[in-house]
Amino acid sequence: MPIYLENLKQLSDRLVAIQKPIQILDAIKWPAVFEDQFLASGGTRLPAADLQFYQQQALSFSPDKLQQDLNELRQDVVRRLGRHDGLGRILQANIEQYLIVAEMLKGRGTAEFGKHSRALYGSAQDRMRGDRKTLRELGERLCRIFSTPAVEHLKRPYANDISAHKAVDLLADRLGRYFNPGDVRVQISNGIVSDAAAGGDVIKLNERAYFSELDLQVLEVHEGWVHVGTTLNGRKQPWATWLGVGSPRITANQEGLAVLLETLTFSSFPQRARRVSDRVVAVDLAEQGADFIEVFRHFRDSGLSEHDSYRVTQRVFRGGTLSGGSVFTKDLSYVKGFVENVNFIKSAIESGVPEILPMLFVGKVTLDDIPILYERHLEGVIDAPVYLPPMFRDLNGLFVWFGFSSGLSLVNMSRVQKHFNQLFDQLPQTAPLYTAQGDVDID
Repeated sequence: MPIYLENLKQLSDRLVAIQKPIQILDAIKWPAVFEDQFLASGGTRLPAADLQFYQQQALSFSPDKLQQDLNELRQDVVRRLGRHDGLGRILQANIEQYLIVAEMLKGRGTAEFGKHSRALYGSAQDRMRGDRKTLRELGERLCRIFSTPAVEHLKRPYANDISAHKAVDLLADRLGRYFNPGDVRVQISNGIVSDAAAGGDVIKLNERAYFSELDLQVLEVHEGWVHVGTTLNGRKQPWATWLGVGSPRITANQEGLAVLLETLTFSSFPQRARRVSDRVVAVDLAEQGADFIEVFRHFRDSGLSEHDSYRVTQRVFRGGTLSGGSVFTKDLSYVKGFVENVNFIKSAIESGVPEILPMLFVGKVTLDDIPILYERHLEGVIDAPVYLPPMFRDLNGLFVWFGFSSGLSLVNMSRVQKHFNQLFDQLPQTAPLYTAQGDVDID
C-alpha cells in the first residue's frame, strides 16, 4: 500500500503542475469596452471578437507541450497504478479533459472551438441523465416559472448600493466565520467579465460592480462554501492531490452544487434563478445558428435590460464565432448540475446510503467519482472534507427535506393546481409590493 500511495501522490502532483497554466476564462475573456461600444451602437455593431482578436491574445501555455506532458502522464498512470484502478481511472478522465481543453483553446474564434466545447460541457440538446427532456426544454420551463406575474409580488427592495471595495470587507467577514483564518482571500479585480468569480482560494469582485446584502449572501455560499471550500478540501488530501483542481468534467457538479446551496440556504431569488435558466436558452439559440445580435435582441425583447441581455449573450459567444454555431457551452452546467445533484441526493437517501453525501465536498469531483472516493475514504486513502456546509455535516434535516420531496413526486400537481386555482381566481387583483432590483452575475 505505501508504494501505491506514493505513486498516487506523485502522479497527482504532476497533473496539478501540468494543468496550472491553463486559465480557460482568461483565454477567452473580452474587454469591458466591448460592451460600451456595442450598446453605444444601439446593439447593431458586432463586438470585435473575431479570429484576429483571439490570435492576438497569447495563451499562457504551449498547447503542444501541454499535450505531450499529458500523454506521458496518462501512460504513467496506467503503468504505475494499473489500467483498472478506480482512482487511476479518475486521473485518466481528468487528463483526457485537459487534452480536449488544449484543442478547444487552440481553436478560439473558429468552428473547432464549439466542437470541443460540446465535448467538454455538452449541448443544450443533450437529454437529462435518466430522462427524455433536453436541457433546452428544462431551461424554457424554468424561464416561464421565474417570469410569471407572481415574481413581481416577491421582489424585495435590496438596493445594489454596496461598492466592490466595501463588499470585499463584508464578504471577507462572512467567510471568516466559515473558514479558518487566512485560508480565503477576497480581493478587487479589473480582469473578470462577471461581477464575481472564484479561483483557488481567492474570490474576486469586479471593481465596477455594486452589490446588495442578498448578493453577498449568494456569494458566501456559491463562491465560498462550494467553489473555494471544495478547492481547499481537495488541497488538504494527502495522496489524491488532484482533487484540489478541476477539469471541465467537474463543472456541472460544481455549479449545480453551488446553485443548490443557494436554494437550501434561501439565498437565491427569482431573478437570479431566471438568469441561470436564461443561459441554457442562450446556448441553444447560439448553437442553432443565431448570431450575437439575434441572441442579444431575444433577451432584450423578453424584458431583460440591455446590460443583462449583453452579459448573458457574451458569456455564450466568448471564444466562439459571433455568427453562431460555434459557442462556449459551459453555461449549461448550472441547470444541468442542479438537477443531477438533486437526483443524486434523492437517490442516495432512497438507496439507504446518505452517509455518502458529504463526499460531494471532498474536492473537485463528478457524481460518478463519489462511490469510488467513498470506498477509498473507508480504506483511509481519501480524507473526509474539512469544510462542510452545516446541512451536510448533520444530515438529519437534509434527509427529511429530500425524503418529503421524493414522496411528493407521486402527487399529480396538475390536478392539485386545478383545485386551488378555483380558490385563487376569487382573489382581488393586487399590485406588486416592491420595485425591481438588479442582481449580480456570478461566473
